[in-house]
Amino acid sequence: MRKLKNSELDRLDIDQFKSASKTPLVLVLDNIRSLNNIGSVFRTADAFLIEKIYLCGITATPPHKDIHKTALGATESVTWEYKKDTADLIAELQKDYVCLAVEQTENATPLNHFIPETSNKYALVFGNEVKGVSQEVVDSCHGVLEIPQYGTKHSLNISVSAGVVIWDLWSKLQLASKKN
Repeated sequence: MRKLKNSELDRLDIDQFKSASKTPLVLVLDNIRSLNNIGSVFRTADAFLIEKIYLCGITATPPHKDIHKTALGATESVTWEYKKDTADLIAELQKDYVCLAVEQTENATPLNHFIPETSNKYALVFGNEVKGVSQEVVDSCHGVLEIPQYGTKHSLNISVSAGVVIWDLWSKLQLASKKN
């Protein structure tokens, strides 16, 4: 096997990305402290054609060199918007999206058991590195997804969590659309 060069990967340019059909997901970052985590989420959102990222509370916004370091230009392709209050944003999004916090709660749906409906659009809320998604925001969501974990640690890094959940939902949506 020969490793492919970047020029052989047939990726979209920014204009093509902006006009491409998007995955029916928006991401909500609830008070994320690490600029590297923010940049990593942008890069994952670019990879899977995510509609939009909402940056809330203390979450930093582009342009910033530490976001750019991990985003590698994805802040230019992925649409984003800053909102001060996450709960207010969720109240707005509920009109058009099924809002799901990614958190560990009572009665959370394990990610591996969740089957997205192709007729729905989803807003996924990812929380602060220490405190997670705030209880107020959890309470305002339609439901909660939990990533099953089997080791000794209690959580995953937020950028890893975003990658796992986005890939899982993207895969399930792609499979469902091929069946229809």
